Amino acid sequence: MNTPRIIRAMSAALIAGSMLAVLATPSLAEVVIRRGNGGEPQTLDQAHISIDVEGFIVRDMFEGLTIYDPHGKVIPGVAESWTLSDDGTVYTFKLRADANWSDGTPVTAGDFVFAYQRMEDPKEAAEYANILYPIKNAEAINGGNAAVDTLGVKAIDDKTLEITLERPTPYFIQLLAHYAALPVPKWAIEKFGGEWIKPGNIVCNGAFCLTENVPNDHITTVKNPKYWDAASVKIDKVIYNPSEDQATTERMFEAGELDVVYNFQTDQMKFLQDKLGKDQVLAAPDLSSYYYVLDTRKPPFDDARVRAAFSMAVDRDFLSDKIFSSTQMPAYSFVPEGIVGYTPAKPEWADLDQLDREDKAKDLLKEAGYGEGGKPLKVDIRFNTNENHKKVATAVADMWKALGAEVTIQNLDVKSHYAYLQEGGSFDAARCGWQADYADPENFLNLLVSSNKTFNYGHWTNAKYDELMKASYEERDQAKRMQLMHDAEQIAMDEQGLVPLMVHASTWLVSNKVKGFAMNGVNEHLTKFLSLE
Repeated sequence: MNTPRIIRAMSAALIAGSMLAVLATPSLAEVVIRRGNGGEPQTLDQAHISIDVEGFIVRDMFEGLTIYDPHGKVIPGVAESWTLSDDGTVYTFKLRADANWSDGTPVTAGDFVFAYQRMEDPKEAAEYANILYPIKNAEAINGGNAAVDTLGVKAIDDKTLEITLERPTPYFIQLLAHYAALPVPKWAIEKFGGEWIKPGNIVCNGAFCLTENVPNDHITTVKNPKYWDAASVKIDKVIYNPSEDQATTERMFEAGELDVVYNFQTDQMKFLQDKLGKDQVLAAPDLSSYYYVLDTRKPPFDDARVRAAFSMAVDRDFLSDKIFSSTQMPAYSFVPEGIVGYTPAKPEWADLDQLDREDKAKDLLKEAGYGEGGKPLKVDIRFNTNENHKKVATAVADMWKALGAEVTIQNLDVKSHYAYLQEGGSFDAARCGWQADYADPENFLNLLVSSNKTFNYGHWTNAKYDELMKASYEERDQAKRMQLMHDAEQIAMDEQGLVPLMVHASTWLVSNKVKGFAMNGVNEHLTKFLSLE
């Protein structure tokens, strides 16, 4: 008698259960974002990265004392608060009580002490050691002139970190958002050595942690449940595509195989906007320079007249208009416009008409013994693989051929290109880009200081330049400090210590279903702030 009723009840329960399962599916489904990274990283070790395509991944996995929000503003990261001494030289940071590593180990002040000492230890040969030079004794330690344990970083207790500076540094809080200032897990490094960054070995304190790293194919990170702000992170998995082939990544984006893509062919911008919609094709100037370096260690570029001549011959308006569809603007100074209180310096010939520049360039070459009737000019341009960079190199080669030079071009993948320059390899001309780590002219001008062995790719040296930059570090009056740096840049631009070409613009393809992405001047876009509809 009761059997039909029981069956009906069971059926109703099954139907209700099925409906609940269907309703629950969206919240239980893994949320995966696929990011076109723009290049293959050399490494994911914060002590040895130096380019944006590495930083995008590493900043997702590790969090410093401060971080950038979606609009490029510095906000608290692991440090929930800090104080500064009256003389502007001692910062005291309070770390979050719930900040943990992915293995559950608490993040402590000692982790930052270890990371910063490791960064400055000359045995580590960290490429970006100079970023922490404002810290007391950092430069002396890195130069082998002081013991590592004399670095001005001290753990007062597990959650209190004290940093003492050489001198007041107005941009120090911005600097701490840089990947050179990220913490690292001492125990993992001591256990695995150089293998600590491999999947299975790595321990992260950021919103995501590495699970796969297949060279030239993909890099995968997954949400870190131990991250202090894990409840706010909407993405479960990030798959980074390292391809430098912009035509391919554009097609993948169009097909829905990538949600975000760094860099597209800028001469295709209007075509892409018509095809994909303007709201998915983004470009905005940032504090970034697109420039060429000339190897000053050998002829012909050991002669400032030759460097100036080759710089004058470059029609920057053509590069900006024809190759970048005006998404990048012509530049004659290394430091971009837009830094409060600073006026960039440019050479006197910058205001000449392009035809007049070309005539002046030929006169300078003749004076230096090159050109028609003089010594032959053979120049090879190196660039990192990228369609935009190839088009620039091809155009510049034609402009330099008009000077009577024989010009060739060659390319390497991005990690090999920069590794070659950083290791001091010989070259003629090479394409480079510099994105501001913090909004201060020092971040650009420090690249040309003679002691900067990592980033002074052209090996240009000038004693007066070094003297002015040294004085700028010791000057507390901000207006006088800015003037010292302007005077230093003027020397570099007069001698063309490097050849500025354009103010770089960040270019991104961003799907409409991606929320929380905002263009900003520092070109930082942490995945922790993104979500998918």
